[in-house]
Amino acid sequence: MTATYTFRAENEGDTEQFGSRLSTQFSGGEIVGLIGTLGSGKTRLVRAIAGALGIEPRDVVSPTYVLLHEYRGAHPVFHFDLYRVADRDEWSELGVDEILEGEGIALLEWADRFREQMPSSWLEIAIEVHGEHQRSFTCTAHGNRYEKLIASLQS
Repeated sequence: MTATYTFRAENEGDTEQFGSRLSTQFSGGEIVGLIGTLGSGKTRLVRAIAGALGIEPRDVVSPTYVLLHEYRGAHPVFHFDLYRVADRDEWSELGVDEILEGEGIALLEWADRFREQMPSSWLEIAIEVHGEHQRSFTCTAHGNRYEKLIASLQS
């Protein structure tokens, strides 16, 4: 059975709280795939995580057109937007595999477009919109490391 955890955010403050709480589980080398529709809050969650890691939240913007932003904080944060990545060749050209093998924290928006390229161990966060500011964040563990992370979130 795969470990899952769902957090319900009633407002943007709750999303900030969830991102901050999630970041306390990070020690470097984490891989988080964010899945959700356009405007669901993927970048907002990245901003909350990055802010909790000592990165100025105003500096965190969607990498839609540049595909990757790197931020320096308590850990390096690599923020990908895979929406415009065409195929495995472009994935390789971006250097995604090398970054995923490193000690930084990789946050990949639209990870569902490249499920077959994701490593065997990663945290999936599916975002569902329930209203203007209401969201649910369902975390699914892929691998033992993330099962432990989810167990920690549940306690």
